[in-house]
Amino acid sequence: MELPAGRKDLCADGLVRLVRDEFRDVPDSRCEPQIRLVDALLGGLAVFSLKCSSLLAFDQERRHNAFNLSAMFGMKDIPCDTQMRDILDDVDPVCLRPAFTSVFRALQRGKVLEPFVFWEGHYLLASDGTTYFSSEQVHCDACLQKRSRNGVVTYYHQLLGWAIVHPDHREVIPLCPEPIVKQDGTKKNDGERSATARALEHFRREHPRLPVIMVEDALSGNAPHLADLQRHNVRFILGVKPGSHAHLFEQMALAVQQQRVEMLTLQDKGTLHHFRWLKDAALNKSHADQRVTMVEYWEISLKEQQCHFSWITDLTVTHENVELFARGGRARWKIENETFNTLKNQGYHFEHNFGHGKKYLSTIFATLMMLAFLLDQVQQLCDEVFQALLKKMGTKRRLWSRIRGVFECFRLSSFRQMHELLLNFQHVDPTQNTS
Repeated sequence: MELPAGRKDLCADGLVRLVRDEFRDVPDSRCEPQIRLVDALLGGLAVFSLKCSSLLAFDQERRHNAFNLSAMFGMKDIPCDTQMRDILDDVDPVCLRPAFTSVFRALQRGKVLEPFVFWEGHYLLASDGTTYFSSEQVHCDACLQKRSRNGVVTYYHQLLGWAIVHPDHREVIPLCPEPIVKQDGTKKNDGERSATARALEHFRREHPRLPVIMVEDALSGNAPHLADLQRHNVRFILGVKPGSHAHLFEQMALAVQQQRVEMLTLQDKGTLHHFRWLKDAALNKSHADQRVTMVEYWEISLKEQQCHFSWITDLTVTHENVELFARGGRARWKIENETFNTLKNQGYHFEHNFGHGKKYLSTIFATLMMLAFLLDQVQQLCDEVFQALLKKMGTKRRLWSRIRGVFECFRLSSFRQMHELLLNFQHVDPTQNTS
């Protein structure tokens, strides 16, 4: 099955080639290394592409299936688990950003992003933070710290995930995550706000003209963050809550009394959708000059079950687009449901400690896992063989299990060969009489 012209890079083999080319440019400060840095990075990518449960499981693949690893990932020398940990611990995670950008450029060239356009050429960019490592014993200098009332210190790592999302698509397109770790030379914990400011700088350097609308939770609805978004020409739909944005809700209540709000009510299959919005509201009392539009939305079913959502935006809200913007605001959950929950519950082993290291290792592994997830999402969007294989297997967990089985049993020259072999394999029921 041939890929359409312009999408030759958007199958597993092409994607690995793109990533490998970027990995070759990652600087290596070691003198006369036994294992090339590109091979160590590809080894880490292989761990998560094959959904190995641990580095020990990958080391078994290295010993028994070296030919497949070399042929499919292009590794010259395959590192063992100890070598991989030692080498990758010194790699600054920022050096992996070009691999994500290269894949994104390939998506643009293949016109894969066009269905993800949300409004007037803009894409939805969802953002959220998550914890992927926590321990009371294992730690490094970059670990965040939390001390309980009884004096016990918990060490943990977080990252800020970013992804292009769309309300109508299950797939997401993750961008390079931003580590939330203790910064060099500081004793204070890092946080989502600081990480977001760094991520915005990276984003606009890598995608200077990409029109996006940021969708985030209520923690992001503050004046410094809105100033950062405006400085980087990023539009926004941000969640707000009465507890953290009381002044906004007070303005809305007063405007309702004075009949200054705009409203729209729609009914769809027994569900009532009620919207109201207030233009030119002050973000809060301390930043009265920061003006936003506040939108509220109620979803009420015939069983009288009710959901309420509220946002602020710098977009021009009208009767024609308020429903669309509400769907965009709710699409923020895709960074949690279709990204983090997939990594945690569908075979990626997101919360497993593959290796902590002393410097960057934990973050490098988390970033490589996100990169492997990106490659899987691209295949799910673009590769008809992969799509057919996923449909045949039914679940991703079953697909990863079958892929590992074929990988272990056959001598393979490419991902395409492996996928087609698995797609065409016919299971024989031993209880049936075939005579």
